[in-house]
Order: sequence, then C-alpha cells, then structure tokens
Amino acid sequence: MAADLEKKDDAFTSYPSGGIIAHGNITDEVVLSKDGFPLFPQPVLSDELDPLNWSKTQKHIILAIVMSLYFMFTYITTTTVPSFPALQEKYAATLEQINWTVAIPALGLSLGPLLWASPADIIGRRPIIILGTIMALVATIGAALAPNYSGYMAARFFQGLGVSPASNVGLAIINDVFFEHERGQKLGLWVLAIDQGLLFGPLIGGFISLAGYAWVQWLTAILLGVILLLEVFFLPETLYPRRLMMTQEREKTGEDGLVAVKRTKKLGFAHIAPIPGMRHPNLWDTAVRFIKTWKFVVVPLSIVVYCFGWYWWVLSVVTVVPIAYAETFPEAHMQGLLYIGLIVGTLLSEVLCSGSLSDRIVVRLAKSSDDNQKVPEMRLWLAYPAAILTAVGLVVWGVSVDKGYHWMVGQVAFALFGAGIQMGNTAICSYVVDAYPMQSMATMTFYAVMLNLSAFVDPFFIVPWVENVGFTWTFAGHAIVTVGFCIPLFALLHKFGPRMRRWSGEPDWKNPEFEQTVF
Repeated sequence: MAADLEKKDDAFTSYPSGGIIAHGNITDEVVLSKDGFPLFPQPVLSDELDPLNWSKTQKHIILAIVMSLYFMFTYITTTTVPSFPALQEKYAATLEQINWTVAIPALGLSLGPLLWASPADIIGRRPIIILGTIMALVATIGAALAPNYSGYMAARFFQGLGVSPASNVGLAIINDVFFEHERGQKLGLWVLAIDQGLLFGPLIGGFISLAGYAWVQWLTAILLGVILLLEVFFLPETLYPRRLMMTQEREKTGEDGLVAVKRTKKLGFAHIAPIPGMRHPNLWDTAVRFIKTWKFVVVPLSIVVYCFGWYWWVLSVVTVVPIAYAETFPEAHMQGLLYIGLIVGTLLSEVLCSGSLSDRIVVRLAKSSDDNQKVPEMRLWLAYPAAILTAVGLVVWGVSVDKGYHWMVGQVAFALFGAGIQMGNTAICSYVVDAYPMQSMATMTFYAVMLNLSAFVDPFFIVPWVENVGFTWTFAGHAIVTVGFCIPLFALLHKFGPRMRRWSGEPDWKNPEFEQTVF
C-alpha cells in the first residue's frame, strides 16, 4: 500500500505503526511527509474519494477556483474607487458618503462567515459556495442598475455577503484537499488572492470607468458568472467523513473494505442534504463557537492585533490614493496604474518570502529542536520583518505625497508596504490554523469577521485624519501603531503562546469531518 501511495505523490510515504495516535486519530498506518513528520490529516489510503488522495492537478484546479472567488472578496470593494467622482455626481453624494460604499460591502463580508459556516458543515462546501456566488452575481447586477444611493448601498452589502464564503468556507476546502505540511504555501496563495483582489480592483476599475461607472459593475458580474460556471462544473464536494472512513478502513468492513456511504464525488450534482457519515452542527453553532473562540487566547490576540493594528491600513492607502494624486494624475485610469507598486510588492513577497518560506522555516526549526516537533509559534518568525516592511512603506509614502516627490518614490513605498502585508497575513493565518487544526472553520470564521470589521471601520475615519494632519503624520501614525503595538504582542505570543494554549485547554468541538455519527 505504501508503494502505491508513493507512485501517486512522492511528498509522503507510509509505514505500519501499531496504532500510533496522530492529532487525535488512531490508525493502523501512519503516513509521513517526505521530511519524516506524520501527516495531518491522515489520508484514508484505500479510498479514492478521499480529497487528500486526489491528483495534484485536480487539487490545484480546486485551489484556483477558491482563489478566484477570494480574489473577488476584495475586488468588489475597491474596484469602484476610481469612479468615485462619477458616483458622487450620479447620487448627489459627498466624498465621505461615497467612501462609505467601500465600507458597506465589508460589513457584508464580516457578517457572512457567521451565516455560512454551519450550513457548509451540514450540507457541504460546494452548495454554499455556489449559492453565495449566485447571490453576489444578482447583487452586482442590482448595483449596476441602482437608481439611487440607498439602493446602491443595499446592493453593495449583498455583494459582500455573497462572496463572503470565500473566506472561511474557502479555507475549509483548502484544508480538505491539502496536508498540514503544505499549509504555508497554499495559505500564502489564498492570501495572495485577497490581497491582489484589493489592489487589482482599482487598477482595473480605473480603466473600465472610462466606459462609465456602471460598467465597473457589469465587468464584476461577468467575472462572477465565469467563476460560477467553474464552481458548478469543476468544484466537487470536499467535506469528507474522515473519522468514519478511517474507522472502517481499520476494521475493513464493507464490500470494498469501506462502508457504503455516499461521499465527495459520489454525491449528486445538486446535493443539498446533510453530508452522511458525520455529526453536524446546529445552525447557531457558528455564532456560539465564535464567542467561545475568545477563550482560546492565542486566536483573538493574534487576529485582533493583526486586523486592527496592521491590516486595515490597506484600506487607508487604497481609498486615499485618488486624493493624494488628484492634481498629478486627475484621470481615473491613470490613478488605477498607481496600484501597480502594491501588486508587485505582494507578488514578490509571496514568491520569495511568504508561504513556501514559512513551510521551510517550520521544517528546519522542527528538525533542529530537541524533540523534533513542529510548534505553531514557528509560523510567527515572518511577522517581524513583515511589520517593519509595512511601517517603512507607510512612512515613505506619506512623506512622498506631502513633499511632492516623484511618483516612483511612492511606488517603491507601495511595494514595501504590499510585501509586508502579504507576509504578515500569511504568517497569522498559518499560525491560528496550526494552533487549532481541528477547529480551523471556527478560527477562520473569527479571522474573517475581524478582518472585515476592520475594513468596515477604516473608511469612516481615514479621510478626516488626512484632512486634519496631512499624509506624513497620518501614515507615520499608522507605522508607529504597526511597529509599537504589533511587534511586542507577537513577541509575547512567540514566547508564551504554548503556555497560553495549555492554559486555554482544548475546544469542546471539532470540524465535522473529525466527528462521527452513529452509523
């Protein structure tokens, strides 16, 4: 069996273990990564319907679909920024009111994960992702046709609510098909999608606005329509009754050694019933678990510090670029090009310094430790240089605007800032999922809610802040918060994180794939 597995994927091997326990699952055979660490989750070796056993090609097609929707997660928020003047004229609104149209989809993005998580753990990932995309598509058409400001704001809210499953449900899909030792790289790509959506939004929106502000929404509708088709035809169900299948593999029951339960690719094309073979949460469990997550200190500490001391500066920068360069580049399409520095910075950061580097750091640190064990806090090493890069970029950009430096100085600053945000986002997401891998849906729901609450709040204060003290001191203030607030608290987590996790105890719930019903 081990030899057959090696032919499918040379990243892991297996050997008899006599019932070794790996992350709470007892199995007759422990599968190892190529670096010699037990895999999590453990694959059901004899089941081709186990997402962990699918081909690399199919896994990466699924990853690409999830990333596409996560790209739209932030794209819908910022693609309208270059068309603000046209929207002001259309709806007879002030700049501050139009700035709120960036905040309102973020409110939908924040509430959505609380609504979608439990249904995704009951009827599966696929129907929730498809339903959300349909909602976003309809809302986008509504935004294009909205006759007044209130109708436009309502449509923008439901745009955010519709694409919000891309956060926690999207990450659940990634966790369903990839192993823990691949998490840094895959989460890095997933984070890259949200960061690139945030930045490509105004770049593309600037050019599309030349055809009229409504076409910004029509293009979004086209993109969502393409993603919907990809989901329908190329995204199988990935929620898998792992606990049940591992038990059956060990006991070798059923005609083929496994119990006859429909799962993943064998489910109907339009399956919307509860996934068989696992215990399902109640619809209100997501909200309950969100509250319970506050008890597990490392999760709220790392996520809240990152979101409200670091990440929300992205919206600060994106929404005031048109103000900063109003005289130098008054045309909307030219302002869109000013986001290229941010795009380049995030791309270079992911290629050179984020997900894959995080995985390598963890492996090297684990091998050099006395007990040869991976520890979630190893993921935090990248947070320190990331925070410094972010702060330097913010200060340089603020000064360059007030001093009237060449626009290229601002692009270099944007590249540093984008690189820092990408590295930091990957480090924090990887850390909280590694800390509680069997509760990843709950931790990512917490992350998505806090991330988008920060994005919702930011547009309400950034314009008055800039108007009162100027760009230099606004963004120097941002930088001081990132370095002076975030780095000490991450260092605290780095040193005392294991103790905090022991003090917090174990959660009293798990992802449903690790829970088995009486069958």
